[in-house]
Amino acid sequence: MSTDTSAKPLTVRAAQVTEPGGAFDVVERELPEPRRGHVRLTVEACGVCRSDAAFVNAAFPDVPFPLVTGHEIAGRVEATGEDVEDWNVGDRVAVGWFGGNCGTCPACRRGDFIHCARMQVPGWAYPGGYAEAVVVPVSALARIPDELGATEAAPMGCAGVTTFNALRHSAAGPGELVAVLGVGGLGHLGVQFANKLGFETVAVARGADKADAAKRFGAHHYIDSTAGDVAGQLQALGGAKVVLATAASSAAMGAAIDGLGDNGELIVLGATPEPIQVSPFQLISSSRTVHGHPSGTARDVEETLRFAALTGIRPMIETRPLDDVAAAYDRMMSGDARYRMVLTTGR
Repeated sequence: MSTDTSAKPLTVRAAQVTEPGGAFDVVERELPEPRRGHVRLTVEACGVCRSDAAFVNAAFPDVPFPLVTGHEIAGRVEATGEDVEDWNVGDRVAVGWFGGNCGTCPACRRGDFIHCARMQVPGWAYPGGYAEAVVVPVSALARIPDELGATEAAPMGCAGVTTFNALRHSAAGPGELVAVLGVGGLGHLGVQFANKLGFETVAVARGADKADAAKRFGAHHYIDSTAGDVAGQLQALGGAKVVLATAASSAAMGAAIDGLGDNGELIVLGATPEPIQVSPFQLISSSRTVHGHPSGTARDVEETLRFAALTGIRPMIETRPLDDVAAAYDRMMSGDARYRMVLTTGR
């Protein structure tokens, strides 16, 4: 039996796609009820992530249609199911790419929840945040600090936690050189986090026109990748301990590897199917590594939000109402958005 403080309408508005590659339609859907161990959220804001296109176009297996995507959710607890503890109606919460874990697979049993064999992603495992309400498991919930509004908190559930978590678990220590490859939706947060974590921060992007913005985000150095040898310029600065590759360009990643110093690591965040070109000779003598990094658990999202609130880090966003979902989605996927698109419900 769920708990609820007031009478709610029996339907909610949601933006759905009825077939792979189809258009968004804003429709009325039945108000979902939270089952055991779940809560219903009033969605106040939901970020538009470029990976949403993989769901809309059915690039992942078993994507359900009609589809309500969206995994950068911020809102309030509206109702709770049975056996829900420590979460109350009215609590401000965020839900990101990590939308819950099974608790029983080998990864979960060793506490490695982000690698859960049955990890749930909102908008894939269950209807996502392009809606006025969503039901999620309590394992997906992260508390939002008072200092952050819903539209600021929403992108932190994916873009924010991905960059913050990768950097704080990287090989770099305070004062060491960290390069952020790409200054877009992920990269502009990566530069901010790198600066506030105490790294000597280099922003690498295409074109001289991005230099001023990169410096405002906290970059100590800027490298225009179209104007010279990126690896050589990183080596001139002493060699990077970490290159955080946020741009979805395998060629750019490969070109940065020789900019790593001894024991340096290329951390891959930008998703692309093209292979990264790297020779064993580039890795062996300097003990370099190349590895990927997933987003982070709900606890990681909560710690990302707290760190952002403490240090003043904020995503650069453009907001659109839910009715304008198609325009917001197209703007994000085209690369015209600077830097994140966020849908609002008015609730």
